[in-house]
Amino acid sequence: MIEIMKIISTYAIPVFIFVVLGYGYIKGVNVYDSFIEGAKEGLTTAFRVLPYMVAMFVAIGIFRSSGAMDVLITVIAPVTNLLGIPPSILPLAIIRPMSGIASTSMLAEMFRLYGPDSYIGRVASTMMGSTETVFYTISVYYGSIGVKKTRHTVWAALLADLAGLIASIVVCNMVFDK
Repeated sequence: MIEIMKIISTYAIPVFIFVVLGYGYIKGVNVYDSFIEGAKEGLTTAFRVLPYMVAMFVAIGIFRSSGAMDVLITVIAPVTNLLGIPPSILPLAIIRPMSGIASTSMLAEMFRLYGPDSYIGRVASTMMGSTETVFYTISVYYGSIGVKKTRHTVWAALLADLAGLIASIVVCNMVFDK
């Protein structure tokens, strides 16, 4: 089975490329011109999204360096302790909806402090796979198409992230020893 997976992983991307090129040729599409047009649209979208991304990164930097995150953790720690949420997970749970890069950096720091196979490391890893960078994703996707009013998107996405956090803790409690 492992050998089959190695073969599939080795040939998957080249086969996909040839299938796309072959399909385009059969349909009479100039694949190269289509690729160039897509690249132009991608650059246009990147320039349109850039201000939203800069604003998000500045906001995260201010939030972390001002001490607001530490204050927030101090305020919510008593409640999370009652719920069985490890206090060392809280900074990651707070930053994860804002930035993938910052949360990955925090995860690496947690691995360094606690180890990847520790309970904290496993909960953090499971949480990273079960949650999303809500604000970053919304700013990029909505910013690229010019949406300014997100309606219920933010609250629904944050609720989904909370469900991912809770599920991570519950699953890790069921599967791994503390």
